[in-house]
Amino acid sequence: MTARTDEVSKDQEKPLLSHLSELALRLRKAIITLFLAFIIFFAFGITFIKIGTLVVPIPYPNLFHSFSTIAIYYFIHHDLPSGLQVINIRTFDPLYASAQVSFLFSLAISVPIFVKEIWGFVSPGLYEHEKRIARSLIVPAALLFLAGASFAYFIIVPVMMDFVLLYVNSLGIEPTISLSSFVSTLVTLVAITGIAFEYPLIMSILTYAGIVKAESWKKNWRWGILISFIIAWIISPGVTGGVIETTIGVILSILYLAGTVACGIIEKKQRQISATNKGLNPRI
Repeated sequence: MTARTDEVSKDQEKPLLSHLSELALRLRKAIITLFLAFIIFFAFGITFIKIGTLVVPIPYPNLFHSFSTIAIYYFIHHDLPSGLQVINIRTFDPLYASAQVSFLFSLAISVPIFVKEIWGFVSPGLYEHEKRIARSLIVPAALLFLAGASFAYFIIVPVMMDFVLLYVNSLGIEPTISLSSFVSTLVTLVAITGIAFEYPLIMSILTYAGIVKAESWKKNWRWGILISFIIAWIISPGVTGGVIETTIGVILSILYLAGTVACGIIEKKQRQISATNKGLNPRI
């Protein structure tokens, strides 16, 4: 009896192990892409070689003038207000800063590979209409993340740094900021704000899955706006006297209301599809 039970157990485990093995193989490709991209951004720069009359740019190992260090140089000289000086405090802060920027860039490059491999794993188990819906979410998700990241980079960071400079000058102290603090703040704000802007898309997915009804989003709009401002408070730097927090909170509140409208449209379409299916398949 025990032997038979063990045999059945092994037979039941095979499909799961097979799926896990396939997922691991697929994710391995994406992880390798992430690793290689990180190495390139962290330790390679661009050099130019002349082939006949053509000047061709090629990657070249250069730790001190890599893609990440070029990006950091650009951030320092274009995103910091004049008068705010970057200093190095800890010994390996430049390397840590370069690693953070390299990881952000390599993640941006490898995310499409992760999405492609995960999609290849889950798509065989989806119905055709579910595949269409999942594919239709890719572009809005990318655009929302890009909008959030751009908002952080072009609005939040400049306003925050201007405020820091004004406040430091009012205290009559040397206007400096550590390299590690600056790069870490920049990378974190860009990534987190991009994710936060996925708010309405997450709402739409929850409604489509039947977890939260559109009417619930509508009835609890006060809670939605409150949560928007809580998220804004969490992700904001907290050094601008509430200006950035309020701005992010208002934008997320607008996105919540947009998500509520989108959820209503989704439920309406679901009811129409359900009615059509009932008409095609009347009960006997």
